[in-house]
Amino acid sequence: METLGLLSVAVTLFYMLLGERMVNMRKMYLASREPVKNHLPNCVLLKNLNNGSEDITVFGDGLAFISTGLNYPGVPSSDAPGKIFLLDLKESDMEPVELPISNNLDLETFNPHGISVYTEPTNGTVYLFVVNHPHHKSQVELFEFVEKGFSLLHLKTFKHKLLHSVNDIVALGLDRFYATNDHYFSDELLKTIMEPLLGQPLSNVVYYSTDMVKVVSVGYYFANGINISPDKRHIYVMDILGHNLHVFERKEDNALAFVKSLALGSLCDNIEVDPKTGDLWLGCHINLMRIFHFDPKNPPGSEVIRIQNIHSDVPVVTQVYADDGHVIMGSSVATIYGRKLIIGTVFHKALCCDLD
Repeated sequence: METLGLLSVAVTLFYMLLGERMVNMRKMYLASREPVKNHLPNCVLLKNLNNGSEDITVFGDGLAFISTGLNYPGVPSSDAPGKIFLLDLKESDMEPVELPISNNLDLETFNPHGISVYTEPTNGTVYLFVVNHPHHKSQVELFEFVEKGFSLLHLKTFKHKLLHSVNDIVALGLDRFYATNDHYFSDELLKTIMEPLLGQPLSNVVYYSTDMVKVVSVGYYFANGINISPDKRHIYVMDILGHNLHVFERKEDNALAFVKSLALGSLCDNIEVDPKTGDLWLGCHINLMRIFHFDPKNPPGSEVIRIQNIHSDVPVVTQVYADDGHVIMGSSVATIYGRKLIIGTVFHKALCCDLD
Protein backbone atom coordinates (compact mmCIF):
# COMPACT_ATOMS: atom_id res chain seq x y z
CA MET A 1 0.00 0.00 0.00
CA GLU A 2 2.82 2.38 0.88
CA THR A 3 4.49 1.67 -2.47
CA LEU A 4 1.24 2.38 -4.32
CA GLY A 5 0.90 5.62 -2.42
CA LEU A 6 4.39 6.75 -3.36
CA LEU A 7 3.76 5.77 -6.98
CA SER A 8 0.53 7.79 -6.98
CA VAL A 9 2.35 10.82 -5.61
CA ALA A 10 5.10 10.42 -8.23
CA VAL A 11 2.55 10.19 -11.05
CA THR A 12 0.72 13.24 -9.74
CA LEU A 13 3.94 15.25 -9.54
CA PHE A 14 4.89 14.15 -13.04
CA TYR A 15 1.61 15.37 -14.51
CA MET A 16 1.84 18.61 -12.56
CA LEU A 17 5.33 19.18 -13.95
CA LEU A 18 4.19 18.26 -17.45
CA GLY A 19 1.26 20.66 -17.17
CA GLU A 20 3.54 23.45 -15.99
CA ARG A 21 5.92 22.83 -18.91
CA MET A 22 3.04 22.88 -21.40
CA VAL A 23 1.82 26.21 -20.02
CA ASN A 24 5.32 27.68 -20.30
CA MET A 25 5.71 26.29 -23.81
CA ARG A 26 2.49 27.98 -24.89
CA LYS A 27 3.82 31.27 -23.50
CA MET A 28 7.10 30.86 -25.38
CA TYR A 29 5.26 30.06 -28.61
CA LEU A 30 2.83 32.98 -28.06
CA ALA A 31 0.08 30.44 -28.62
CA SER A 32 -2.71 32.84 -27.59
CA ARG A 33 -1.57 35.65 -29.87
CA GLU A 34 -4.00 36.42 -32.66
CA PRO A 35 -2.75 37.70 -36.03
CA VAL A 36 -3.81 41.11 -37.30
CA LYS A 37 -3.58 42.91 -40.63
CA ASN A 38 -1.23 45.80 -41.30
CA HIS A 39 -0.77 45.72 -45.04
CA LEU A 40 1.38 47.75 -47.43
CA PRO A 41 0.45 48.95 -50.93
CA ASN A 42 1.20 47.11 -54.16
CA CYS A 43 2.12 43.72 -52.69
CA VAL A 44 2.73 40.89 -55.14
CA LEU A 45 3.72 37.27 -54.56
CA LEU A 46 6.97 36.37 -56.29
CA LYS A 47 6.91 33.65 -58.95
CA ASN A 48 8.56 30.21 -58.75
CA LEU A 49 8.91 30.14 -54.95
CA ASN A 50 6.38 27.50 -53.94
CA ASN A 51 8.41 25.68 -51.25
CA GLY A 52 9.39 28.54 -49.00
CA SER A 53 11.95 31.33 -49.07
CA GLU A 54 13.43 30.84 -45.62
CA ASP A 55 16.30 33.28 -45.95
CA ILE A 56 16.89 36.17 -48.35
CA THR A 57 19.91 38.43 -48.52
CA VAL A 58 20.56 41.33 -50.90
CA PHE A 59 24.03 41.95 -52.32
CA GLY A 60 25.71 43.98 -55.03
CA ASP A 61 23.50 46.21 -57.14
CA GLY A 62 20.06 44.86 -56.34
CA LEU A 63 20.62 41.12 -56.53
CA ALA A 64 19.31 38.76 -53.85
CA PHE A 65 19.96 35.11 -52.98
CA ILE A 66 16.98 33.11 -51.71
CA SER A 67 17.12 29.72 -49.98
CA THR A 68 14.09 27.52 -50.64
CA GLY A 69 12.81 24.05 -49.81
CA LEU A 70 13.82 23.84 -46.14
CA ASN A 71 12.83 20.51 -44.60
CA TYR A 72 12.75 21.15 -40.84
CA PRO A 73 11.24 18.88 -38.15
CA GLY A 74 7.67 19.82 -37.26
CA VAL A 75 7.28 22.33 -40.10
CA PRO A 76 5.29 21.75 -43.31
CA SER A 77 7.64 20.99 -46.18
CA SER A 78 7.97 19.43 -49.61
CA ASP A 79 9.88 16.24 -50.39
CA ALA A 80 11.67 18.05 -53.22
CA PRO A 81 15.36 18.92 -52.71
CA GLY A 82 16.20 22.46 -51.68
CA LYS A 83 17.39 25.12 -54.10
CA ILE A 84 18.96 28.55 -54.26
CA PHE A 85 17.26 31.22 -56.34
CA LEU A 86 18.53 34.56 -57.61
CA LEU A 87 16.28 37.63 -57.75
CA ASP A 88 17.17 40.79 -59.65
CA LEU A 89 15.34 43.54 -57.79
CA LYS A 90 15.97 46.03 -60.59
CA GLU A 91 13.94 44.01 -63.10
CA SER A 92 10.31 44.97 -63.53
CA ASP A 93 9.01 41.38 -63.62
CA MET A 94 10.72 40.47 -60.28
CA GLU A 95 10.97 36.79 -61.25
CA PRO A 96 13.41 34.65 -59.20
CA VAL A 97 15.43 32.14 -61.21
CA GLU A 98 16.96 28.91 -59.94
CA LEU A 99 20.76 28.90 -59.79
CA PRO A 100 22.43 25.75 -61.17
CA ILE A 101 24.91 24.24 -58.70
CA SER A 102 28.05 22.47 -59.87
CA ASN A 103 31.02 20.64 -58.41
CA ASN A 104 30.57 17.91 -55.90
CA LEU A 105 27.44 18.66 -53.86
CA ASP A 106 24.75 16.02 -53.32
CA LEU A 107 21.79 17.94 -54.73
CA GLU A 108 19.29 15.22 -53.79
CA THR A 109 19.89 15.84 -50.08
CA PHE A 110 20.47 19.60 -50.32
CA ASN A 111 18.41 21.17 -47.51
CA PRO A 112 19.30 24.88 -47.29
CA HIS A 113 18.53 27.00 -44.22
CA GLY A 114 20.25 30.29 -43.27
CA ILE A 115 22.51 32.04 -45.78
CA SER A 116 25.16 34.76 -45.74
CA VAL A 117 27.10 36.61 -48.45
CA TYR A 118 30.77 37.53 -48.35
CA THR A 119 32.27 39.77 -51.05
CA GLU A 120 36.03 39.60 -51.46
CA PRO A 121 37.25 43.22 -51.17
CA THR A 122 40.26 42.78 -53.47
CA ASN A 123 38.45 41.55 -56.58
CA GLY A 124 34.71 41.78 -55.84
CA THR A 125 34.09 38.02 -56.07
CA VAL A 126 30.86 37.06 -54.33
CA TYR A 127 30.72 33.99 -52.09
CA LEU A 128 27.60 32.44 -50.63
CA PHE A 129 27.57 30.52 -47.34
CA VAL A 130 24.60 28.17 -46.87
CA VAL A 131 23.56 26.19 -43.81
CA ASN A 132 22.74 22.71 -45.10
CA HIS A 133 20.90 19.85 -43.37
CA PRO A 134 21.44 16.67 -45.43
CA HIS A 135 19.67 13.82 -43.62
CA HIS A 136 18.84 16.43 -40.90
CA LYS A 137 22.49 16.87 -39.98
CA SER A 138 24.25 20.25 -39.93
CA GLN A 139 27.05 21.57 -42.09
CA VAL A 140 27.90 24.76 -43.93
CA GLU A 141 28.48 24.95 -47.69
CA LEU A 142 30.64 27.54 -49.43
CA PHE A 143 29.85 28.56 -53.01
CA GLU A 144 31.35 31.01 -55.46
CA PHE A 145 28.78 33.01 -57.40
CA VAL A 146 29.60 32.81 -61.11
CA GLU A 147 28.14 35.99 -62.60
CA LYS A 148 28.65 34.91 -66.18
CA GLY A 149 25.63 32.74 -66.81
CA PHE A 150 24.47 32.98 -63.17
CA SER A 151 25.39 29.79 -61.33
CA LEU A 152 26.94 28.56 -58.08
CA LEU A 153 30.22 26.68 -57.89
CA HIS A 154 30.49 24.55 -54.75
CA LEU A 155 33.91 25.03 -53.15
CA LYS A 156 33.90 23.54 -49.68
CA THR A 157 31.92 21.97 -46.82
CA PHE A 158 32.53 23.01 -43.22
CA LYS A 159 31.80 20.43 -40.50
CA HIS A 160 32.57 20.40 -36.78
CA LYS A 161 31.13 18.83 -33.64
CA LEU A 162 30.23 22.33 -32.37
CA LEU A 163 28.22 22.98 -35.55
CA HIS A 164 25.67 20.38 -34.54
CA SER A 165 22.34 22.19 -35.01
CA VAL A 166 23.08 25.25 -37.10
CA ASN A 167 20.27 27.64 -37.94
CA ASP A 168 21.93 30.73 -39.38
CA ILE A 169 25.39 32.16 -40.08
CA VAL A 170 27.13 35.44 -40.79
CA ALA A 171 30.28 35.26 -42.91
CA LEU A 172 33.43 37.14 -41.90
CA GLY A 173 35.79 35.83 -44.59
CA LEU A 174 36.29 32.82 -46.83
CA ASP A 175 36.87 30.48 -43.87
CA ARG A 176 35.44 32.41 -40.90
CA PHE A 177 31.91 32.88 -39.64
CA TYR A 178 29.63 33.04 -36.62
CA ALA A 179 26.83 30.45 -36.45
CA THR A 180 23.80 29.93 -34.23
CA ASN A 181 22.88 26.49 -32.90
CA ASP A 182 19.14 26.46 -32.31
CA HIS A 183 19.25 23.31 -30.16
CA TYR A 184 21.57 21.77 -27.61
CA PHE A 185 20.94 18.14 -28.58
CA SER A 186 21.75 16.58 -31.94
CA ASP A 187 19.41 13.59 -31.72
CA GLU A 188 16.08 14.38 -33.43
CA LEU A 189 13.96 12.86 -30.65
CA LEU A 190 15.75 14.82 -27.95
CA LYS A 191 15.59 17.99 -30.04
CA THR A 192 11.91 17.83 -30.86
CA ILE A 193 10.48 16.39 -27.62
CA MET A 194 12.85 16.53 -24.68
CA GLU A 195 14.35 19.97 -25.28
CA PRO A 196 11.01 21.82 -25.63
CA LEU A 197 9.75 20.11 -22.48
CA LEU A 198 12.87 21.13 -20.57
CA GLY A 199 12.34 24.72 -21.69
CA GLN A 200 15.85 25.76 -20.70
CA PRO A 201 18.21 28.26 -22.42
CA LEU A 202 20.63 25.69 -23.81
CA SER A 203 21.46 26.85 -27.34
CA ASN A 204 24.47 28.95 -28.32
CA VAL A 205 26.56 30.91 -30.80
CA VAL A 206 29.78 29.49 -32.26
CA TYR A 207 32.74 31.17 -33.92
CA TYR A 208 34.31 29.06 -36.66
CA SER A 209 37.67 29.47 -38.40
CA THR A 210 40.22 27.02 -39.77
CA ASP A 211 42.41 27.88 -36.77
CA MET A 212 39.85 27.84 -33.98
CA VAL A 213 36.27 26.80 -33.29
CA LYS A 214 34.72 27.93 -30.02
CA VAL A 215 31.43 28.74 -28.32
CA VAL A 216 31.25 32.52 -27.90
CA SER A 217 27.78 33.05 -26.42
CA VAL A 218 25.35 30.84 -24.47
CA GLY A 219 21.97 31.03 -22.78
CA TYR A 220 19.43 31.06 -25.62
CA TYR A 221 16.09 29.27 -25.63
CA PHE A 222 16.37 29.05 -29.44
CA ALA A 223 19.23 30.95 -31.06
CA ASN A 224 18.08 31.84 -34.54
CA GLY A 225 18.98 34.72 -36.85
CA ILE A 226 22.42 36.32 -36.69
CA ASN A 227 23.95 39.26 -38.53
CA ILE A 228 26.61 41.95 -38.33
CA SER A 229 26.57 45.76 -38.23
CA PRO A 230 27.76 47.67 -41.30
CA ASP A 231 30.96 48.70 -39.48
CA LYS A 232 31.59 45.04 -38.51
CA ARG A 233 31.90 46.00 -34.82
CA HIS A 234 28.67 44.47 -33.51
CA ILE A 235 26.86 41.16 -33.84
CA TYR A 236 23.09 40.78 -33.52
CA VAL A 237 21.55 37.49 -32.38
CA MET A 238 17.85 36.64 -32.21
CA ASP A 239 16.51 34.36 -29.48
CA ILE A 240 13.18 33.52 -31.07
CA LEU A 241 11.65 31.77 -28.05
CA GLY A 242 13.07 34.35 -25.65
CA HIS A 243 11.46 37.07 -27.81
CA ASN A 244 14.67 39.11 -27.48
CA LEU A 245 17.26 40.57 -29.81
CA HIS A 246 20.76 40.51 -28.29
CA VAL A 247 23.51 42.97 -29.21
CA PHE A 248 27.21 42.09 -28.81
CA GLU A 249 30.49 43.85 -29.37
CA ARG A 250 33.14 41.92 -31.29
CA LYS A 251 36.53 41.59 -29.63
CA GLU A 252 39.90 41.19 -31.34
CA ASP A 253 39.89 37.45 -30.67
CA ASN A 254 36.31 37.23 -32.05
CA ALA A 255 34.83 36.73 -28.58
CA LEU A 256 31.47 38.46 -28.08
CA ALA A 257 30.90 40.97 -25.27
CA PHE A 258 27.25 41.43 -24.30
CA VAL A 259 25.95 44.98 -24.77
CA LYS A 260 22.18 44.75 -24.30
CA SER A 261 18.95 42.94 -25.12
CA LEU A 262 15.83 44.35 -26.72
CA ALA A 263 12.44 42.75 -25.98
CA LEU A 264 10.31 42.55 -29.13
CA GLY A 265 7.18 40.73 -28.00
CA SER A 266 7.25 38.65 -31.17
CA LEU A 267 8.83 35.45 -32.49
CA CYS A 268 11.42 36.94 -34.81
CA ASP A 269 13.49 34.71 -37.05
CA ASN A 270 16.19 36.00 -39.41
CA ILE A 271 17.89 39.40 -39.20
CA GLU A 272 18.80 41.56 -42.19
CA VAL A 273 20.77 44.80 -41.82
CA ASP A 274 20.41 47.85 -44.08
CA PRO A 275 24.03 48.62 -45.10
CA LYS A 276 23.26 52.33 -45.46
CA THR A 277 21.27 53.11 -42.32
CA GLY A 278 22.14 50.18 -40.03
CA ASP A 279 18.41 49.51 -39.52
CA LEU A 280 17.50 45.92 -38.66
CA TRP A 281 14.71 44.18 -40.54
CA LEU A 282 13.15 41.08 -38.98
CA GLY A 283 10.77 38.48 -40.35
CA CYS A 284 8.65 37.29 -37.43
CA HIS A 285 6.10 34.63 -36.56
CA ILE A 286 3.01 35.81 -34.75
CA ASN A 287 2.11 32.43 -33.24
CA LEU A 288 4.46 29.42 -33.50
CA MET A 289 1.76 26.93 -32.48
CA ARG A 290 0.11 27.60 -35.83
CA ILE A 291 3.37 26.67 -37.57
CA PHE A 292 3.95 23.39 -35.71
CA HIS A 293 0.24 22.45 -35.75
CA PHE A 294 -0.44 23.66 -39.26
CA ASP A 295 -4.07 24.07 -40.31
CA PRO A 296 -4.71 25.85 -43.63
CA LYS A 297 -8.09 26.99 -42.25
CA ASN A 298 -6.33 28.66 -39.33
CA PRO A 299 -3.00 29.66 -40.92
CA PRO A 300 0.06 31.10 -39.19
CA GLY A 301 0.35 34.83 -39.70
CA SER A 302 3.32 36.96 -40.69
CA GLU A 303 4.94 40.06 -39.26
CA VAL A 304 7.78 42.38 -40.26
CA ILE A 305 9.54 44.49 -37.64
CA ARG A 306 12.00 47.31 -38.24
CA ILE A 307 14.47 48.46 -35.57
CA GLN A 308 16.03 51.89 -35.95
CA ASN A 309 18.86 53.31 -33.83
CA ILE A 310 19.58 49.95 -32.25
CA HIS A 311 22.66 51.28 -30.43
CA SER A 312 20.89 54.26 -28.91
CA ASP A 313 19.30 54.35 -25.46
CA VAL A 314 15.87 54.34 -27.07
CA PRO A 315 15.73 52.17 -30.23
CA VAL A 316 12.63 52.63 -32.37
CA VAL A 317 10.71 49.37 -32.98
CA THR A 318 8.03 49.51 -35.67
CA GLN A 319 5.67 46.90 -37.05
CA VAL A 320 5.92 47.58 -40.79
CA TYR A 321 3.74 44.76 -42.08
CA ALA A 322 1.43 42.11 -40.66
CA ASP A 323 -0.93 39.54 -42.17
CA ASP A 324 -3.25 36.92 -40.72
CA GLY A 325 -1.87 34.21 -42.99
CA HIS A 326 -4.31 34.57 -45.85
CA VAL A 327 -1.75 36.42 -47.98
CA ILE A 328 1.53 35.08 -46.63
CA MET A 329 2.19 32.43 -43.96
CA GLY A 330 5.10 32.01 -41.57
CA SER A 331 7.39 34.93 -42.40
CA SER A 332 11.02 34.18 -41.56
CA VAL A 333 12.94 37.05 -43.16
CA ALA A 334 12.46 40.60 -44.40
CA THR A 335 14.85 42.76 -46.36
CA ILE A 336 14.70 45.94 -48.41
CA TYR A 337 16.06 47.34 -51.64
CA GLY A 338 15.29 50.97 -52.31
CA ARG A 339 11.65 51.40 -51.36
CA LYS A 340 10.74 47.75 -51.83
CA LEU A 341 10.24 45.27 -48.98
CA ILE A 342 10.76 41.56 -49.68
CA ILE A 343 9.31 39.06 -47.20
CA GLY A 344 10.31 35.40 -47.16
CA THR A 345 8.72 32.42 -45.41
CA VAL A 346 9.66 29.06 -43.95
CA PHE A 347 7.42 26.97 -46.21
CA HIS A 348 5.06 29.30 -48.09
CA LYS A 349 5.83 31.91 -50.76
CA ALA A 350 7.60 35.29 -50.87
CA LEU A 351 6.02 38.72 -51.06
CA CYS A 352 7.27 42.04 -52.43
CA CYS A 353 5.62 45.28 -51.31
CA ASP A 354 6.15 49.01 -51.81
CA LEU A 355 7.17 50.77 -48.61
CA ASP A 356 5.61 54.06 -49.79
